[in-house]
Amino acid sequence: MTLFKDKANLIWGVADLLRGDYKQSDYGKVILPLTILRRLDCVLAPTKQKVLDYLPKVKKLSDHAKDLTLNKIAGHNFHNRSQFDFAKLIADPNHIAANLRNHINGYSASAREIIEYFSFVNR
Repeated sequence: MTLFKDKANLIWGVADLLRGDYKQSDYGKVILPLTILRRLDCVLAPTKQKVLDYLPKVKKLSDHAKDLTLNKIAGHNFHNRSQFDFAKLIADPNHIAANLRNHINGYSASAREIIEYFSFVNR
């Protein structure tokens, strides 16, 4: 129960940081997609470098074949082939928009389908 409360407090803390840039009614349009992106990033963290290291070996495959192969390496039904993770995004605040787009575009088709549902990139 405490873990859940801690995560909820973290999310609302981020919402408070956004207060100046977003209306309260718009929080859900930003917080939910970012929460999902962060969760995907955390799930993939243990195998991220393995996926990146394997990229040159699948360079000539079709996108579908790349996804299948890299998903297997990631150990999930999705992966991210972008050089960026949340730590690297935060480390370069002057280029956050372009780097976040790169991070989102690095997800496999199955994960991008979920992300695109939120139309987050268009905001």
